[in-house]
Amino acid sequence: MRRTGSVMFVVGPLLLVLALPHDLPGVPFRAEGVVDWLGFMWLALFLYLLLALVVGEAARPLLHRLPAAVDAPREPVLSRRVFVSRVVGGGAAAVALGTVGFGAYGVLRGPRVKRITVPLAKLPRSAHGFRIAVVSDLHLGPLLGRGFAQHVVDTINSTQPDLIAVVGDLVDGSVQDLGPAVAPLAQLRARHGSFFVTGNHEYLYDARRWIDVVRDLGVHPLENALVELPGFDLAGVNDVEGKRQEQGPDFARALGDRDRSRTAVLLAHQPRMIDEAVEHGVDLQLSGHTHGGQLWPGPYVAELVMPTVAGLHRYGDTQLYVTRGAGAWGPPVRVGAPSDITVIELASRQA
Repeated sequence: MRRTGSVMFVVGPLLLVLALPHDLPGVPFRAEGVVDWLGFMWLALFLYLLLALVVGEAARPLLHRLPAAVDAPREPVLSRRVFVSRVVGGGAAAVALGTVGFGAYGVLRGPRVKRITVPLAKLPRSAHGFRIAVVSDLHLGPLLGRGFAQHVVDTINSTQPDLIAVVGDLVDGSVQDLGPAVAPLAQLRARHGSFFVTGNHEYLYDARRWIDVVRDLGVHPLENALVELPGFDLAGVNDVEGKRQEQGPDFARALGDRDRSRTAVLLAHQPRMIDEAVEHGVDLQLSGHTHGGQLWPGPYVAELVMPTVAGLHRYGDTQLYVTRGAGAWGPPVRVGAPSDITVIELASRQA
């Protein structure tokens, strides 16, 4: 057992280092998936083993009060120190394995549908009940592929939305490797169509090409642009990561000339873009990016850098909704932050 543990703690970090770049030169895409799976799962196991050991050590004084164990009638009684060490170590391993296993099942099972109603002051009665299916952070790649994308598409279509909003971080890889994985997006169905804005990860893998692919699949990219829909305006801005490639967000271009008497719904991948949304009179911003923290205690860390980690919050006259996303980045595991596809029903105060 000790030898196995030693090997894991030597090989695990090496696999994690290989998993992080995603694009390994000369390594077939499927082999890359094996490396990613092993490396990232090791990271998740290490995290929860460490947390469980911290709790176990805190409980060690209480365990010392328990009777010592006996291996067999003819063998000597175990010392309390050895007995407690075995209880702490074994318990920590069981907790870590159980936590990671359940968290991985939650990701692979696919996102659940979440429904909320958002009242908007300027929304006309004619748009009351308009439903937007919001999905973000699929992170299609070596670990989550075409089958996962198909499940997400089927789940979205089952909600029969009026509009579908894909708010970034769709992929973690190149068009060459992941073209087949995103193909199910062509099956998305909504009365007023499907729309897409870039996330930070698209800019790691030739965002320009991915935007063209998404467009060819029938999903309309909103690149710092606005479309007028019955009852409200729908705008979208590029992710801030695009600034590195001169493709960053341009709020003035997307929202500067619009009629402010109309309701504006903005698609923006990162919640931290809320300040510009408030400045430009947006009524509702829809975002992702945070994964809800993904791995507990991640939500507490995310709160330090993001205005909203998950759910609906108000900033002045602007409301911000952040979905936890459909997939996962890094370890295909979620703990304390279940994945979701959110159906937002717009409500008119005039209805």
